Amino acid sequence: MIVGAGPRGTGLIERIAANAPELYAGSGLDIHLVDPHQPGAGRIWRQAQSPLLWMNSHAEDVTMFTDETVTMAGPVGEGPTLHEWAGIDGRTFADRQLQGAYLSWVHDRAVAALPPEITVHHHPRRALRVGGAREGRQQVWLEGLARPLPADLVVLALGHLDAELDDEQRALASYAREHGLVHLPPDFTADSDLSALGAGEPVLVRGFGLAFVDLMVLLTEGRGGRYEGDTYVPSGREPVLYVGSRRGVPYHSKIGYDLSGERPPLPRFLGPAEVEALLARPDRFDFRRDVWPLVEKELGFAHYHRLFTAHPERTSVAWTDFEEKYAAADAVEREALVSSAVPDPRDRLDLAALDHPLDGMRYATHEDLQEGLRGYIEDDLRRRHDPSHSADLAVFLGLLSVYGQLVRLGDIGPWWHGFFSYLASGPPGPRLRQIPALSRAGILKFVGADMSVRAEDGVFRASSATVPGFSVEARALVEARLPEPTLGRARDPLLRELHADGAAETPDGLLRVDPVDGRVLDRAGRPHPRRFALGPFTDGRTPGAFTRPRTGGPAFRQNDATARAALAFLRDLACRAAA
Repeated sequence: MIVGAGPRGTGLIERIAANAPELYAGSGLDIHLVDPHQPGAGRIWRQAQSPLLWMNSHAEDVTMFTDETVTMAGPVGEGPTLHEWAGIDGRTFADRQLQGAYLSWVHDRAVAALPPEITVHHHPRRALRVGGAREGRQQVWLEGLARPLPADLVVLALGHLDAELDDEQRALASYAREHGLVHLPPDFTADSDLSALGAGEPVLVRGFGLAFVDLMVLLTEGRGGRYEGDTYVPSGREPVLYVGSRRGVPYHSKIGYDLSGERPPLPRFLGPAEVEALLARPDRFDFRRDVWPLVEKELGFAHYHRLFTAHPERTSVAWTDFEEKYAAADAVEREALVSSAVPDPRDRLDLAALDHPLDGMRYATHEDLQEGLRGYIEDDLRRRHDPSHSADLAVFLGLLSVYGQLVRLGDIGPWWHGFFSYLASGPPGPRLRQIPALSRAGILKFVGADMSVRAEDGVFRASSATVPGFSVEARALVEARLPEPTLGRARDPLLRELHADGAAETPDGLLRVDPVDGRVLDRAGRPHPRRFALGPFTDGRTPGAFTRPRTGGPAFRQNDATARAALAFLRDLACRAAA
């Protein structure tokens, strides 16, 4: 049984179809697919949502099919990318409705590719609980059914999940109820009821990532506004959005050009050997102490390899000399090496400055901040669309390589995922370009870094040290971010029951799974023989929602390993039954 029929469940079926001829020769196999939403698209990519909501990847960078760059035991099963399937320009940012149609087609194709003896049954219901002895058949209770469905094994492919409010959010929600305010907690923006955010009313928005971009779109163009070039023409129905976050700036734009010439040879300083060494440590490794220095060195290598090979006129030594010294240098020595070999500071990679662009900056007035951040965003857009800064794209490739390695380490804390998303998984350039336009129109106002929100005097009040002495009050607060995928606060009853039944969680609340094949681990570290889990609620979560072609996608590797383990288990079970 597969619980979850979205992209991950569909990817698993595709891998079952690819591996079944080798691994399963039983007389018959029934796959029960449980999801209240349409198979393929699932909830998040359902076609019944606003066409204004885009993917944040180019159509040519979205695929559901493996290629020879994926390290896996099963056979490659090639297929079209989104842009090839839809017949659209590869640089298009497709809307989510189109992606939902692609995913539904991929699901139908995967089911059709299954051997004749394998049948798929879709149950449009929610799974509530999974029970059963470790060595026996599992029972899965479905909403609305009095008796459970039996299953020889269960794979949880639940995708993104809703979460109960944490202590702070509960206090804010209670305050809002007491004072007649509006508080929208972390949610999937397409599912949020935005009707309570009135025209012309100030709204505090905490979060400046992709959830914010969706919110911005639905409250502007979604309410009848339009863009004329770089000018926004309001409809008069928009609220006024006061937005801030930890960094105080939006995620970096998607890069708007392709890499030409030599790619950085990755991995170089953080590859399988380094991961094995970290996993073999007798004491638990520390991310900041043991992992981050390797990440820094790897990203720096990607950056400078591209700078020296594609833009040598902006360096002062030969690449071969630089590379030899870079490889042998520690962090302090690398900083001195870079200072002497790369004359322009703008050509040097400073990850700390990228992560905290407003650190130490103070603006005399709120309006000065508006002007300053409009300039920051416009500069970022120019740089992310200028091939003369192609070292930025090399860093992006380095981030993908690093994430593919870090997946094997399990839960390394939320900071890395947020940093990766900020640098590598930002909004389309056209969406980021709309932010300064909305700022000039007075519809969007920046608050600053480390935005604090206080519930006092019957309102919500926000401020930031970026503009000393400034604060803004509003009767509405929106938390523009996704719910945290933790076991302890999951609204999904199946996960809560699994947690209560002894499934292990990481310190950050993710479901622990065996990195080899995705089997669910109990609190003693034992893998469950009949329960598997894949997706962002596990410590095996992978970067982004979808895989770029020819990048060795770790999600494909996981899907293949889980499919093969499941098929081998079912084959052996059938053989024992026959004997």
